[in-house]
Amino acid sequence: MKKRVRIKDIAEKAGVSTGTVDRVLHNRGKVAADVKKRVLEVIDELGYERNLIASALAYNKEVRVATLLPRTEVDPYWLQTNQGVLKANKTLQHYGLLLEQTFFDYGNPASFLTNAKEVLASKPDGLLFPPMFAQEARWLIQQCEEHQIPYVIINTNLEDANPLCYIGQDSYQSGVLGARLLNFGLSEGGQVCILNLDYSTKAAQHLISKENGFTDYFTETQSKNIEIIREDCEQFDQPDKLRAFLLELLEQHPKLSGIFVTNSRAYKILDCLEEPILDRKIKIVGFDLITPNLKYLHEDKINFLINQNPSDQGYKGIHSLFKHLVHKEEIEKYQYLPLDIVVKENAEYHVKQISSEDLLV
Repeated sequence: MKKRVRIKDIAEKAGVSTGTVDRVLHNRGKVAADVKKRVLEVIDELGYERNLIASALAYNKEVRVATLLPRTEVDPYWLQTNQGVLKANKTLQHYGLLLEQTFFDYGNPASFLTNAKEVLASKPDGLLFPPMFAQEARWLIQQCEEHQIPYVIINTNLEDANPLCYIGQDSYQSGVLGARLLNFGLSEGGQVCILNLDYSTKAAQHLISKENGFTDYFTETQSKNIEIIREDCEQFDQPDKLRAFLLELLEQHPKLSGIFVTNSRAYKILDCLEEPILDRKIKIVGFDLITPNLKYLHEDKINFLINQNPSDQGYKGIHSLFKHLVHKEEIEKYQYLPLDIVVKENAEYHVKQISSEDLLV
């Protein structure tokens, strides 16, 4: 059994008082730089692990962490994100975490901005949100930095932001991966479509990065002479209009043999146009392990899903804020989550890994 390392052990080996070690651990009070360096080296050498309960009790106050997320009833992807937030809250609320949740209307920048102002007015100790709308998100980021509110961004990374950390996929690499997966089923001279089923896609940085990764893969892989088509459909929630859009897409591009759906809505294509898609043997690659996507995956109608781990984004985001606020820990700035390739044969394994709780809809 590994011997438990005490603060006293660190102090003796570093040649300092236990009070000095305590100040280094909790990043409070003045400690000379060379002394702090020596203490940290001893901490690493001895493998000291701080006790979460003791550290939280020492903090002796509630930590108010706010979240600003899309309404979960609109999109099952964000339901999973919020379930991750709630799971983190369940593990940390006994140690002083006070979670304050605010929701905005999906695809509505004005709703995001209005609710962001309400969150700021409550003066939280930390904030977690996805910067879905570039202009509005940059305003919120500026306010957080002016008021010294540490913030975590998830799902979409803004390169000019300076968050406590970003947690989510590497969007560019997920685009490269989507292209690689589609390429397996393409013939010489075929056509593939990058399909954005979302609002305001031209301002969505994560979708732009996915598109860049996707197109770069085929630019660098010239062996099949593949033509890339890019399409947006903001009326994805209106089945008749989405069906008409897809029928026109198929008519205009008779060689279309693959569709890369850049978010979690691949199932909507098959809901509206299952028979023509299957008759043309069009390969589909999409994102995320939500119930309607899994249904079509098991039926061999969606070929690949890339799991973006939305529940982990929420869970790790809350934990990162808590560790920073309570432990004064240095947080890894870019926490890229794995890009899991899911097919029907391994889908059950990945679903079980999401959580023992009911994260699916």
